[in-house]
Amino acid sequence: MKFSLSWLREFLDTSATLDEITTTLSAIGIEVEGVTNPAEALGEFRIARVVEAVQHPNADRLRALRVDLGDGRELSVVCGAPNARTGMVGVAAMPGAFIPGTGITLKPGEIRGVKSEAMMLSSREMGLGDDHSGIVELPEDAPVGTRYVDYAGLDDPIIEVKVTPNRGDALSVRGVARDLAAAGLGTLKPWRAEPVEPRFETPLRWEIADPQACLWALGRTVRGVRNGPSPQWLQDRLTAAGLRPISALVDVTNWFTLALGRPLHVFDVAKVKGEVLTMRFARPGEELVALNGKTYALGEEDGIIADAAGAESLGGIIGGEHSGCDETTTEVFIECALFDPVRIALSGRRHGIFTDARSRNERGLDPALMREALEGATRMIQELCGGEASTVTEAGAEPAWRRAATLRFERVAGLGGLDLPADEAVSRLERLGFGVASRDAASVTVQVPSWRNDIAAPIVLDQDPQLDPARARKAAEGCAAVEAECDLVEEVLRLGGLDAVPYVSLPVSSVVPAPSLDAKQARATLARRVLASRGLLECVTYGFTARDVAARFGEAPDALRLENPIASDLDQMRPTPLATLALAAAANAARGFPDVALGELGGGYRDTGPAGQLAMACGLRTGRTPASWASPARPVDALDSKGDAMAVLEALNVPTAALQVTADAPGHYHPGRSGVVRQGPKTVLAQFGQLHPRLCAALDLPEGAVAFEVFLDAVPEPKRRRKAAPELSTFQPVRRDFAFLVDASVPAEKLLRAAQNADKALIAEVALFDRYAGDKLPEGKVSLAIQVVLQPRERTLTDAEIEAAGQKVVAAVGKATGAQLRA
Repeated sequence: MKFSLSWLREFLDTSATLDEITTTLSAIGIEVEGVTNPAEALGEFRIARVVEAVQHPNADRLRALRVDLGDGRELSVVCGAPNARTGMVGVAAMPGAFIPGTGITLKPGEIRGVKSEAMMLSSREMGLGDDHSGIVELPEDAPVGTRYVDYAGLDDPIIEVKVTPNRGDALSVRGVARDLAAAGLGTLKPWRAEPVEPRFETPLRWEIADPQACLWALGRTVRGVRNGPSPQWLQDRLTAAGLRPISALVDVTNWFTLALGRPLHVFDVAKVKGEVLTMRFARPGEELVALNGKTYALGEEDGIIADAAGAESLGGIIGGEHSGCDETTTEVFIECALFDPVRIALSGRRHGIFTDARSRNERGLDPALMREALEGATRMIQELCGGEASTVTEAGAEPAWRRAATLRFERVAGLGGLDLPADEAVSRLERLGFGVASRDAASVTVQVPSWRNDIAAPIVLDQDPQLDPARARKAAEGCAAVEAECDLVEEVLRLGGLDAVPYVSLPVSSVVPAPSLDAKQARATLARRVLASRGLLECVTYGFTARDVAARFGEAPDALRLENPIASDLDQMRPTPLATLALAAAANAARGFPDVALGELGGGYRDTGPAGQLAMACGLRTGRTPASWASPARPVDALDSKGDAMAVLEALNVPTAALQVTADAPGHYHPGRSGVVRQGPKTVLAQFGQLHPRLCAALDLPEGAVAFEVFLDAVPEPKRRRKAAPELSTFQPVRRDFAFLVDASVPAEKLLRAAQNADKALIAEVALFDRYAGDKLPEGKVSLAIQVVLQPRERTLTDAEIEAAGQKVVAAVGKATGAQLRA
């Protein structure tokens, strides 16, 4: 928000300098973004008299002037202004002066053979308006040679402040003056509007069809007005604030918006259809042609002001072009209304409309100022445009804004870190307009002023029918009381200057800080590291994809279809990150990079509920593995993806030895080269395998691509137990190899588990090191070779004990799988 220093002094009686004012504003929380002074740009311009104006000898549209600068000099000026004439007084710029309106620095020159040593200026060239029809004309008695900024009173700095969203009261010149006065920088001048005596009954009246569209509305008619340009002082105020003066009627409403923070609107009564202006919600298909010339399609959530013909204004945001005031207006209706701030914000955001009225209405207005603002606007319109006023029409009722808040004095130090005497805390609140209702040694209860709707805001209860209303209200009141006390602490602190608040460290609960993430929250970071360590490049892909692609990786329900996708082929939430990884791998293959290893941590979507979004760690490999000194390059296979999935689960402290692998992977995997990792019969932790050939063909993936999906949310919380010291035996382990002939349909995992359980006390490890299938074996049979590690604990094993352990392994495997020891 911008305002001039002279405008601020209209509300603040102070002798403070500009530096003191700006420093204090920033110290009390109203940040000063910049200060500009027109005098700096216009300081070199002087009042000059045209001694002689003759036709340019070589140009029809130019005139040659001799200009008196008041210091005994007469300079030659070539000018194209049609109003340039002998004897007139204007504003001249000397060589070397910067011209704000054109952005050039003036230099002496010659125009069509005639010397031009200076320049006579228009308003636009000085940056003081849009008028460029001719040079500025001043009264004949204007002192020639005097600086123009001194004569015109333009030595008036403009202050621009940044107001936080909660401080709607500070979006006004008077509000800023009130805070400065409370900070000790002067006295707030009283502002009073004397009531205007009505002369007739208003021809228009208010009607509120829906209280949610408008809470309270006042209005009155002024007839016999003469609309035209507003006086210079009003134009200067608005120009300083960055607004363009329009007409006296409109400028009055803008003055109240900026000066008092009370947006108003004026309707041309002759253009309003009917005798009633209704506050209601828009109906389907209604449109509004606004004052900015744009047409807005209104929705059923937009509160509007309508006459018998339809929408005339988007309430609290922008008026309509049809009923706007112009130079023909003779009868005007003044609107002064109170709207719901939330609905104003939503409507403004929905339509992308940013106006001074919206910025103040969405922050909340002073309800106690409504009647006085209407009287003040009526009186100012009569002073500037004449006319007589009608009675006031009213609809709705003044909301119950009176409320109290309590401050415990110890909270100023406990919450704000500033040790402040109780009397000073109370004094600061009183200077801000808070009235003391009661006080004791420990606390003070104050009445919140009407303009501070950010303090002790009204309670909004959850309408959940399962909540007990009494308990809900009690809880809400408790929360509101705590929040209000925090607001009061902030007010006390900022009024003394935020730079005076000491830096205080938060109390340390323990020498060793607690972890910032629990085990579940840390899973994603840990899984990401594992994927990177296994050579997978991390991808960040969209959470949505094409509907037909999503359907290849699971279900694609209509509930997960996007109503407004960013692209036509991104219209469905993905069931798994594997879907978008596959597209990324296909894009790499199409560009000549068939050997890729990609990974992603992201969401998979099954339904619209909270449990329908799954946190997943996925990876995909295509082509061949990278060659290294340890192993040559080879085509990737399903066991690579199994290894990736098991590595992630092992890093998440899942006991992989107790997991089961079943051959029921979903349809996007190869039915014979895939598996599902389970913990028990119901809990699915991961799935892996080679992707289905039809899927690879449909997505242009290299054939044989493998992938895995780990469901991070399904990983159980690790049990908190003290780790025992590792039991390190002093005896050498014994390794024995066994080769079993088994049906090809028997999973190797089943055989390994049987061997491991043959003697849990003695057998430390079992590993598969060879699988053979060929013409030397019976049909339907394979050979699985395993190594069993026997680890003695108390003494070295004898040959008989080793032999007995081997027989236990053969018996256990044969019983569990029907396998036979190969000869």
